[in-house]
Amino acid sequence: MFFTHALTRRPGRDLAAGLTTANLGVPDYPAALAQFDAYVDALTGCGLTVTVLDALEGHPDAHFVEDTAVVTPEVAVVTNPGAAARKAEVETIETALASFRETVRIKSPGTVDGGDVLMMGKHVLIGLSDRTNAEGALQLGNVLADFGYTWATLPVAAGLHFKSSVNAVADDTLLTTETFADHPALAGYHKILVVPEEAYAGNTLLINGHLIMPIGFPDTRKKLQALGKPIIMLDTCEFRKMDGGLTCLSLRF
Repeated sequence: MFFTHALTRRPGRDLAAGLTTANLGVPDYPAALAQFDAYVDALTGCGLTVTVLDALEGHPDAHFVEDTAVVTPEVAVVTNPGAAARKAEVETIETALASFRETVRIKSPGTVDGGDVLMMGKHVLIGLSDRTNAEGALQLGNVLADFGYTWATLPVAAGLHFKSSVNAVADDTLLTTETFADHPALAGYHKILVVPEEAYAGNTLLINGHLIMPIGFPDTRKKLQALGKPIIMLDTCEFRKMDGGLTCLSLRF
């Protein structure tokens, strides 16, 4: 899929108050801002026009905008995040997306986090996790089916979101941790396996023929180099402390 735009949000000063299970320490705010700016520069370098929303103070996870919507060429599905503390984030995201797409909403009791949704062309993989439930997946799948998409669900047993472990690195190729390597829903795709000690590198972002990956994972980088795509390395250590990665920080469309 070719993207022209990205929607991002600047981290707020309260980002350390966000939800996390990482136990990697408290994020450094100035360092997080510098990493965010480098991320925006990378998106721009991949040919995207980037909209940067102001920080949403009082909502320390709001810079992880990917969880608040699923954007296709036809429609923007505004989610109902699975964490109660994040539900209010969707209002400003819906407003921002309305100038680009028709918007529809996931309704309670359905919950969806965009980090559980991976689009592979006209087929959509939806992870069922602590943040995305079966009712939310059904609502999302029904909306997308109206535009000719097919969809399948997969249980997420490890990691916060499905895309913490599985991401597209080519039209028919997935970068995946061993957890999902043999799942029947992924049987039709070529796979590049991430070794367990580099599991965080599974959250690698494909944009317009470029691969953006976190620094510090040499085995994964070597495997991705075989694809012949330009690789952009970014430091995301401050966001990793808050269970975040490269895909989380933007909506691409």
